[in-house]
This record gives sequence, structure tokens and C-alpha cells, in this order.
Amino acid sequence: MHDPGDFVTDYDLSFDAMAALGWRIDTVPWRDTSIDWNEFDAVYICTPWDYPQDVDLFMHVLETIDASSAHLLNPLSLVEWTLTKTYLRDLEARGAPIVPSIWFDDIDALQIPHWFRTLAADKIVIKPDVGANAQDTYVLSDPVSDELAAHLKQTFNERPFFVQPFMQNVQSEGEYSLFFFDSEYSHAILKTPEPGDFRCQEEHGADIKAITATNVQVETAQRVLALVDPQPVYVRADFVRDAGDNFLLMELELIEPSLYLRTDPGAGDRFARAFDQRFQKLTGI
Repeated sequence: MHDPGDFVTDYDLSFDAMAALGWRIDTVPWRDTSIDWNEFDAVYICTPWDYPQDVDLFMHVLETIDASSAHLLNPLSLVEWTLTKTYLRDLEARGAPIVPSIWFDDIDALQIPHWFRTLAADKIVIKPDVGANAQDTYVLSDPVSDELAAHLKQTFNERPFFVQPFMQNVQSEGEYSLFFFDSEYSHAILKTPEPGDFRCQEEHGADIKAITATNVQVETAQRVLALVDPQPVYVRADFVRDAGDNFLLMELELIEPSLYLRTDPGAGDRFARAFDQRFQKLTGI
């Protein structure tokens, strides 16, 4: 993003480690279509968090990078796959433990009461297939008022979306994020929303705390990542604990995740090494 506004960024914490490995780093606004990407050896998709407002342009830029001599990281195939949240459905079909979800291409307000019964939940969440930072995400309680149903109809008209049960532990415990660089576990955090809120982004007031992930959490994330092909250079895997003490996948952030490098003193170095090693594999250096 050209202007991150209230968003918290710390990607620069990898710059010294990258420089020590011989890299010269430029930060480039993704919307600048005048750039000659052939002037770069590699391009890391960093913080284009406004891309949901202009998906077509975003993909055009990435396709232009992919067609250049620069290596795009993560690769275009992963970006295309995870651009829509239906990748979660794909992962579930491969055996990943995701939060139960039902998927729709368009909204029928008359069907809203059936969502609660299908998911066996008194409270549910509706999310767009393409979105970020909890934009156009709503928590619904049964029954849904006519006014809210009309608003949802307007918001999701001819817009694919999915519905999940509201996971109570998101509020009471928080959301766990585990970070992997070139398939190796790096660090983890716990994101706890403000009292009464459900959004786990720090821009919405969530508390971010560095934690040591348990063996169960790391192994669960590794099983999920083993289902991804090609393997990413960097990824953030977000999990929530269900009532049965199982960790269910909320998101697998492969495009432009905040990597929270500031929460672990060695994270920037690990990212730099993973980036450099992947580049060497791609180029045969």
C-alpha cells in the first residue's frame, strides 16, 4: 500500500538480514503500473492490503510480474488459488480441519434461517469469498431482523460468500497464528479481540501476544501445509480451538500476510534466509 494509514507494518525488520545476504531492497507501490519488473531479481508481495477493492488490477500487476524475468514470491499459482476463500473448501476436501462452512454464489434472504439449522448454531458468521481485514464480515444471531436481512441482501447480491458457525473461543481465547518460512516453523502469536468484539486484527484493537506454539499446534499446521502445492516461501496459518479442543483452520494467508516479525527477535533473519534459499533453488545459484 502506498499509504498504510492505521495498519501496523514491520516488514522492514527483515531488511538488515536481507542486506547481509547480498540483497538490495526497494519498496514499490503495487498500483504503480509504470514499473519495469525486469529490473528486479525477485518480488515479494508484502502489504497490498487494499487489493480487495481492485482485484482485477491487482491480478494484472501480479501477472505482469510473473511474465517478467523477476521471480514472484509467493508464486502466482498460490496467489490465484487463495485469492478467494474457496481454497478452504479445497483444503477440507484434502483432509484439512477447517471451521465448518457452507458456500453460496448469491444470497437468498429467505434462506438465512436455514443457515443456523444447517450449522447447528445460534450465532453464525457471514464472509465474502474475497476480502481482508474483516471487511463485510457480519456476526448473525437467530432470528435475523428484516432490516439486517435487507442489508445483507444488498451487500452480498451476486457476490459469492460463505457462512460459518461463530466460534466462541475467538472471543474468549483468541486466534492462534503460526508462521512458516520455506516449510519451517518460525514463530507464533495469539490474537485476542477487544471485549465484545470478534475481529482479531490489531487495527480493530485486538491484543497481540507472542507465544510458544504447542507441539499439537505445530503438527496441525504442518499437516495442513503438506496439502499445499507448491510449498510457499512464507505463510501464516490461523487457527481457533473448538469446543472439543481441536484446532481448526480459520485462514491460510499466502498472499500478503502480516508476518509479525517484531514478535520474535529471530523472525526477520529466518524470513531472509528462507527467501534467499528459495531464490537460489529457483535460479540454480
